[in-house]
Amino acid sequence: MGTPLTPRSPLQVTLTAVPDEVTRGETVRLRADTSEGRVAFDWSVTGGTLARWTAKDAAVVWDTRSAEPGVEEATVTVTDQHGRTSTQVVDVRIKMPVVDRRRESLSVHLEPAGVVRTDSQALWTAIRNSSESLGFGEYQDFIDLVLCRSSAGLDRETRQLRSEGRAELKALRRGNALPYPDVDAYWLLKTATEAFMRLRCGILVDPHRPGAPFEGVDLLQEQARYGDGPVSQQELETMWQAFVEPIPQDPNFYALPYFARILDGLRDVPVRGSGKLGFPCDAILRYKLTHPCLIELLWNYWQEESLLVQSLIEISRRFQNMRRAVEPDPLAHLEIAPLMPLGNLLWGYIQDEQHRLSVVRRAYEYDHHYGITLIGRAVPPLRGADSRSKFLEAFHSLLKLCTTFFTQADDMTVTPDGFPVLNGLKEVHLLLTEGQHNQYGDLPWTARQEMLMQQWLLARPEMRQFLPARAMVAYPEPWMGTVDVMKKLQGWTDTPTLHFHNLAVFGERILLSIRFGDWNSVIERDEAANWARYWRAEIQGYIHAYRAATGVDLTSDRLDVTMPAVHLRRRTAQQRGGAGRERAVRGGGARAGAGMAGRRLRRMPPSDRPY
Repeated sequence: MGTPLTPRSPLQVTLTAVPDEVTRGETVRLRADTSEGRVAFDWSVTGGTLARWTAKDAAVVWDTRSAEPGVEEATVTVTDQHGRTSTQVVDVRIKMPVVDRRRESLSVHLEPAGVVRTDSQALWTAIRNSSESLGFGEYQDFIDLVLCRSSAGLDRETRQLRSEGRAELKALRRGNALPYPDVDAYWLLKTATEAFMRLRCGILVDPHRPGAPFEGVDLLQEQARYGDGPVSQQELETMWQAFVEPIPQDPNFYALPYFARILDGLRDVPVRGSGKLGFPCDAILRYKLTHPCLIELLWNYWQEESLLVQSLIEISRRFQNMRRAVEPDPLAHLEIAPLMPLGNLLWGYIQDEQHRLSVVRRAYEYDHHYGITLIGRAVPPLRGADSRSKFLEAFHSLLKLCTTFFTQADDMTVTPDGFPVLNGLKEVHLLLTEGQHNQYGDLPWTARQEMLMQQWLLARPEMRQFLPARAMVAYPEPWMGTVDVMKKLQGWTDTPTLHFHNLAVFGERILLSIRFGDWNSVIERDEAANWARYWRAEIQGYIHAYRAATGVDLTSDRLDVTMPAVHLRRRTAQQRGGAGRERAVRGGGARAGAGMAGRRLRRMPPSDRPY
């Protein structure tokens, strides 16, 4: 017969609470002691909360701030490796804090008016995320990653991005070629830029993939913009699914509410995908609805006013050994060695000039979209077929209404009124969509590609050899320093490029949120109030940059409806007149200087803006 099994002794556990009587709001330390080595603990309390604990913790902290006065229990269940368990309970008395009425003080404070969250806020988050993904920093990283860097040392995510970029690049290279010899480097840059635009431009409207428009979103920044509590990725995706609407012609596909409203009036026109030749001949293009490209031509207008394009034009002329009539030539020492990559890139850029948009063509489109245009020697008087002459008035009026709204929102004794902002949004939306025809979409896409390439060329390290930027100026993007140096050398304007860049980025985001919002269907003020709160940083940044660039304060009671190009021309004339007076004073007296300045202003051409 075998030896009988000896029954195991019960698991011995001692539970203590220190202290066992507390005032509500104080903490209690709980500890379970046992002689066994490997055990697991399961803690619980009847009132209050426990600090974060794990099954290995023999001691925990009990927070009694939310406990009710009286006797509360703390329980621990201990389980050893043999499956034996022991449950112990300890009582703790919780008392109400004693309040000294003689020292009691009454605290009174004001809080801002409540915010009602709307589903359209998800669109604004997607617009801002798309805008950031199309920024120059992202573009420069993409070009360097796809064209310049090897795969050694790259992490898995970066390798995948590089692979996607090169796959898109390979597909584009099969159908594109330049009819010039020795332009492979430039051709590769041009094709890679188009691949970047295809991968980054726009948002995917698909409720089955609601996270696509919000990849890489900074949730803390979104929380600050929403202003009504934490924002999670799941909440953004839920709002997006509720915001988008099925296409009337094909409920299996979805679009932004603005496009759904347009298609509702075109029910007799089918919506189809791409055919064998890349497009359907008798239907609405589906990808234009399910993957809209979020870019605004206003971005190009302000970049052009910063003299980005003209800077590269002057460099290209000097590269071709064309000397300017002005003496001394500011770029006389521009000598680019053929051993450096920049030389071959500029050669291809110059050879491809006939395939780029002309300044006149862009000027006509600026007038068609926004009723503004360029003024300069290269821009003849325009005869636009359809100008948005009321846009500038409506847009500046909206910005002024927003400043009034912000003043009310900062005053805790006032509930800000969103109805004036809503009416302003409706007016601007109507004007924007009236100009959304003909070259809309294709011309902004092409102009964005060309200016991104120009920025990349100006940011090349070789440029610093003959155009050294100010070393102590922290430019957000490296090409800005080159443009500022060019403006200084050529005597164009002393307004920093940074202000024009801010006008481009902030203005684009503001107009995109107005253009693609279904504002004609909105009747509640909460939507407009949320719009103003969300885009407050961009609106106030645009107002400041506009004053810095043009000298016009958009918060003034006097509404400004003059084209920005007119203000820029006036400031350039004032700058040059002031420089003439200063030279005259140094040469022989204030009166002679005033006469010289006056003669110089009279001799100025219709515009000294160098286009």
